[in-house]
Amino acid sequence: MNNLIFAIYSVIFVGLLIGAGFIAKKWVSDSDDFIIAGREISFPVNTLGVVAIGFAGTSITLAPGFSVLYGVKGGIIWGVIYSLAGIMVYANIFSNFIRRSGAQTLPEYFETRYNGKVRGLVAITSVIGMCGILANNVVSLSSIVSGYTGWPTFIITGAAFLVILIFATMSGMWATTITDFIQVTIGTIAVPVFLGILMTRYGGFEFFESWKGGDWVNVGLAGASMPMFTLKYPSALTFLILFGTALVWGNNYYWIKMASCRNESVAKKSYTVGSIYLIVVFMIPLSLIGIYAATVMPEVFTLAGGKVAHTAAYGVIAKVIPPALGSLFIVGASAAALSTASTSAMGATSTATRDIYKRMINKDATPQATLKASKVSMALIIVVTWIMTFFPGGPTYLFAFANAWLTPPAVLLVLGAFWPRFNAKGAYWGALSGMLTMVALTILELTKVFNIGQWTHMAIVGFIVSMVVGIIVSLMSDSNYYGKAGWNIKADKGNRTKVKLDDFDLKVLAMIRTGHKYLADINDGLSVDSKISGSSIEKLDMGGYIERAGLRGSKFFTFNVTDKAGEVLPKLNDIESKLLEDYLNPKYIKFIEMSKNNPQKIGAFAKEYGMGSLQMSSMISHLTRRGYVKEKGMFKRKVEITEKGNSILQKYAALGGVL
Repeated sequence: MNNLIFAIYSVIFVGLLIGAGFIAKKWVSDSDDFIIAGREISFPVNTLGVVAIGFAGTSITLAPGFSVLYGVKGGIIWGVIYSLAGIMVYANIFSNFIRRSGAQTLPEYFETRYNGKVRGLVAITSVIGMCGILANNVVSLSSIVSGYTGWPTFIITGAAFLVILIFATMSGMWATTITDFIQVTIGTIAVPVFLGILMTRYGGFEFFESWKGGDWVNVGLAGASMPMFTLKYPSALTFLILFGTALVWGNNYYWIKMASCRNESVAKKSYTVGSIYLIVVFMIPLSLIGIYAATVMPEVFTLAGGKVAHTAAYGVIAKVIPPALGSLFIVGASAAALSTASTSAMGATSTATRDIYKRMINKDATPQATLKASKVSMALIIVVTWIMTFFPGGPTYLFAFANAWLTPPAVLLVLGAFWPRFNAKGAYWGALSGMLTMVALTILELTKVFNIGQWTHMAIVGFIVSMVVGIIVSLMSDSNYYGKAGWNIKADKGNRTKVKLDDFDLKVLAMIRTGHKYLADINDGLSVDSKISGSSIEKLDMGGYIERAGLRGSKFFTFNVTDKAGEVLPKLNDIESKLLEDYLNPKYIKFIEMSKNNPQKIGAFAKEYGMGSLQMSSMISHLTRRGYVKEKGMFKRKVEITEKGNSILQKYAALGGVL
């Protein structure tokens, strides 16, 4: 009966996923829509997307599992550190930085900040790392379902990959976004209800008085307590490094989730709220579910002489629930693993397409050709990841394998964002040395020659090696111009040089003069990779035509023109000069007018002016910041004129020749 009900629920769930892919397919017109959803993701949708990443197969195994191993304190500590140190801190440090940089992927940013050599290295290795995370989630899903139904894991694994391939290749980021919405909705109901049923059946905290370890809060089933400040995994300190920096900060799919947001405020708020939601709705209940599992049936766990690992606690306790509900809870767990797996696939696909195919294989690819390449890349990644599921050691080693590639990029992100002196040589050799160190440690552990786990987790070694080597090499070599002693962000005080500007440089300068002050606006408005626009920015900065707002954080990607810009830009007529005072041009006035009279015709406006999704994003973001329009809409972006927008239309209607 359990298996039949579970099968029915699974068919319904898979139908919802594929249906979501069909719905979102019409929203994808080019690779920018496929990879980052045209930067249209709203606050509520991205909040659920963040929660969906956190509520994954890993969470469903580790939160209850650490409770069984170390008491409920262990499960909650893990969940809180991942949610706060990983997601919330990442949001409040990097949201403005990521969204304003304009880079669609983390490796793309590395070329802007360092060079193409660093981007190529991190792009290839990031794809491998994210495939490891994808494989880890699918293997976790297979274990959960197999433990409940008894079905062969290879059949479950194959079915999971097939479902991801079908719905994700239809519409990319849009498909995974809608999937996240479905998955979190199911999980938000399933996990608290699951806990509520257990509390109703067995009682509240007083039920845990029979806890075999004696102290269910601080001590696990076998009497162990959560280590706090030791470098040996698991401990609170290693959680901080592993689940904060390695898993989140160096991971491309956390980057693209922010890059896809409508603005930096949406990115920061959605990650912040999502981290709190994750703790309250999922991490704490999952930790308590683990305590119920080990209190009700301690004898089944290996810690008490049984045959079941502590990480299987969720599936074990689900068997005591009536099939109609127990199957729903397992489907909820499967949905969590499948959703995060599809996000991992999207992260790997975005890098494979934008950082490898478009940059190394077909530099002149059209948006339509790039879209096709994205879908092919997705299919190839699914095949490669399916092979990785046979990796010896199971989910534990798959996770360690993934961290071997994702830890060094986290180091490069932090040092690049906040230390102007850090250079391309330091980034390259720091990342390469860290990666090779962890690959070597993984091989040595698998072959049982040497086990670094006796002392610490290999990702911590990789983190330290990457940072130390990167800093030493940077100090021993020349930095970029802005990292040298004596450089000043003010054009009248710095060491400006004579530069020769080309037509593209003038387009960039004209956009900044119009008020497009972030690199994201320029990338999107001119439909270029951030390396191209970034190189132009460096030339304009060195020549004294613009000034950066600062050299650290998001200020590095924030610009203003200097008086010198007027010497090289075309002269404006009276109307154009008036418009420029309000950071407008005739096209922007037309869009504001459309927002008033026909706000539903955004698509028609884009078609009339031949604008892609990111070009529209650049314009709308600019007009929103200036207060002329405001963005609305849960999924697809809608615009609405403001009072200031109405005033501006009245102002220029009187001038004539504009409307």
